[in-house]
Order: sequence, then C-alpha cells, then structure tokens
Amino acid sequence: MKLSATLGGETYSFRDLKEVMAKANEEKSGDRLAGVAAETVQERIAAKTVLSELLLEDIRNHPLIAPEEDEVSRIIEEDINERVYEEIKRWSVAELREYILHLSTGHRELMRISRGLTSEMIAAVTKIMSNLDLVHAANKIEIITTCNISIGQQGTLASRLQPNHPTDNVDGMIASLKDGLSYGIGDAVIGINPVDDSVESVKRLLHATHDFIREWQIPTQNCVLAHVTTQMKAIQQGAPADMIFQSIAGTEKANRSFGISAELIAEAQQVAKKHGTGTGPQGLYFETGQGSELSAEAHHGLDQVTLESRNYGFARRYDPFIVNTVVGFIGPEYLYNSKQVIRAGLEDHFMGKMHGIPMGVDICYTNHIKADQNDMEDLGVLLSAAGVNFIIATPMGDDCMLNYQSMSYHDVATLRSTMSKLPSPEYLTWLENMGIYENGRLGPNAGKIELFNR
Repeated sequence: MKLSATLGGETYSFRDLKEVMAKANEEKSGDRLAGVAAETVQERIAAKTVLSELLLEDIRNHPLIAPEEDEVSRIIEEDINERVYEEIKRWSVAELREYILHLSTGHRELMRISRGLTSEMIAAVTKIMSNLDLVHAANKIEIITTCNISIGQQGTLASRLQPNHPTDNVDGMIASLKDGLSYGIGDAVIGINPVDDSVESVKRLLHATHDFIREWQIPTQNCVLAHVTTQMKAIQQGAPADMIFQSIAGTEKANRSFGISAELIAEAQQVAKKHGTGTGPQGLYFETGQGSELSAEAHHGLDQVTLESRNYGFARRYDPFIVNTVVGFIGPEYLYNSKQVIRAGLEDHFMGKMHGIPMGVDICYTNHIKADQNDMEDLGVLLSAAGVNFIIATPMGDDCMLNYQSMSYHDVATLRSTMSKLPSPEYLTWLENMGIYENGRLGPNAGKIELFNR
C-alpha cells in the first residue's frame, strides 16, 4: 500500500490509511479542531492523489477502527456481500469514482455495487469527488421506502413538517401544522422535537398529531423525536406512533454517549413492528450530522466525513424509513462557514444514497456560523438537483424551540416549482382533493389555514 506522493518536486508521506483519509478531506473546521486536517492545500492534494490510487481491498484490509473493538465496525464488516466485493476489490478508488460517474442511469447497478462496499470505501470515493460529481452521482439513485405512504420516487421532493413549540403547547403546534399542510409540506413525516422528554409528554404529542392526521385523513406519518427508550415506553403504553426516531453516530463509543447500542436499536425496530401504527415495512427514523463523534470525544482520530459515512453503514442494518443529516446545526466548531456546510450536505446525501439509505437533509445553520439564508437556499437547489428524498421545513425557516434557521414551508414549495418536483404520489392526491395543489402546482387553497378550521 503506497502512502506517499510527489507533487512539484516535494514528496508527501503519510503514516497510515487513517491519516490519508483525514488529510484528503475538503477543509472542515472540525477536522482542524481534531488535529487531523491537512496543513496545506498541497498536502490535501497529495493525500487525495494517494487515496485515489489505493485499492478497495487496501481499505478493507486496514480497518480504521478494529471490528473487535467497535460494534459499528462489526456491523459494517458483517453486512458486506462477499460475492460483489470479490468483483470489485482490485478497483482503485479512482476507478470506483469513474464507474459511478459514467453509468448512464445507474440505480440498479449502483445499489448492487454498494453491497460490496464498506462505509470507509464510500467515504474514500466521496473525498475525491467535486460538488458537481456528488450531485450528478446521487441523482442516479432512487431509494423508495414505505411507512404509511411511500416516498423517494424520482421527480418527487418530500418534506418533514416540523411544528416545534418552545413549551410543547399543542394548540401552537397545531397552528404551525395547519400552516405547513396548506403549503403541501409533511409527506415524509410530521415530526416534533419535544421540550419535555417525559413519557407522558411524548404520549400527549403523539396522540395530538395522530388524531389530527386521522381527522383529516392525511396520508403521512407522525413521530415525536424523544430518546428512543422514551418513545418505546410511550408506544408500549398505547401511544400511536408511526415510527421510532433516534440520533445515531459512527462509533460504538459515540452511540453509547447517546444512550444507545445496536441491541437497543434492534429492540426498537421490533417494538415499531409489533406496537407501532405505521402500516409499511419500514418504521425507523435516524438522524445524523458531521461532528457528533468529536463532540462526544469518541472519534478515534478519524475525520468527520469518514465517521459520517459509518453512520450510514450502521443505519443500513436496520432498514429505516427515513434518515437525515442535520447539516450546519452543531455550529462553526465543525462546519465553519457556508462553503463547508454546502460541501457537507452534498457529501452526506451522496454517502447515504450509496449505502442504499433513504436520505434527507435538514438544510440549516445556527446564528453563530458564517452563513445566511441565501446559502441555505443555494444548498436546497443543489440537493433538489441531486434527488434528495426529503428536506425539513419550519415556520418561516425559524425553529423557535431549537433556535436555529432551517428551510421554510415557502422554500420547499418554491424548490418544487423551480425544480419541477412533486410531493409524494399519495400525498399529492390528498393535496389535490383539498385544493392545495392543482395541475402539479400550488392551487387556489394554498396558504389558507382556515381549510382546517371546523
């Protein structure tokens, strides 16, 4: 395994695969904070050169975190299809990139190839792709999943309606919910982040959203994003939840800091199947984001793109209905400015899709990061072009409970119109029946929350 490259008469040598992977990353403040980033642009280019020439079997044969020490590594390793791996193990990372980009359509073949790829291989090819490469490649992949309805079809853009409230006031949430529905938002999920993480609070919010969905016969899913154990207790006590949510990470140690394990997620999957109100085969919702492992001091010296890819290797085991990265939420310590947020959003979306994951993005930023709403709109356009499964929307793009900026209901409607995207088919039919959509566009009742007053 060659770990050096000569550029402009200077030779750059790297200790091991971990250092090559980290220094081949595009600039990220989190990698700088962790002390693993390239010192210069030239060193980054040299690391990309070395990485591009490594074989896929080199990456598998030199695990960044030993499976004996980490259950995420074990899951990634155990889930590899050995027959597919044997076909491609002698490919270089550069050859994998060319293969992905040159497929004329690619969905079936990319999904076949992905079964022979570890998360580290997918991270490696991501590091030598441009932003346009990431858009072009991800757009070839169609991941359709089903809970109460199906989302992810080519030509659609689903959305999570996020009607959070700073005191968990049901009337306030329902008002926000009505507003979002009136703009066609909510086919991926009506998902609430609770202030009060108690079982009784979660039960109350699940009942409120479930009752509203049932009253208006809305073809969607509900979820309250409390800790997985709290949701399980609420569901086992009779609360109507269509899916179970949990934030996940790319190492066992980081997952432990979240209070979860592979065993617990498997248990939640069974609870969703046995007691959940969702009717489809998928009943889990995962959330990720670059930098969480470093926050937990559980990154093992790895860069944040590689760690994020490992999230999706972990998620793939459990066949989730939806996954989203909350890009830009943690803050400038990990993604310093809009350029880094945009790059991370495109990386995460592509890596998730290459794992066969139904990938969405919360296009967002905190008020202390060097970004603004125009930057988020730019990323929204790029991700829509890349075929993102869903994005998250909040009232006026301002989450009054979590105190961060996201996309608004109006933004999603505008992206759909501009990019010729539609809501998911079953949801579109309901919107048309309500007069909110007409001929594939917002109709005469769009924006009229009084539709839901009776």
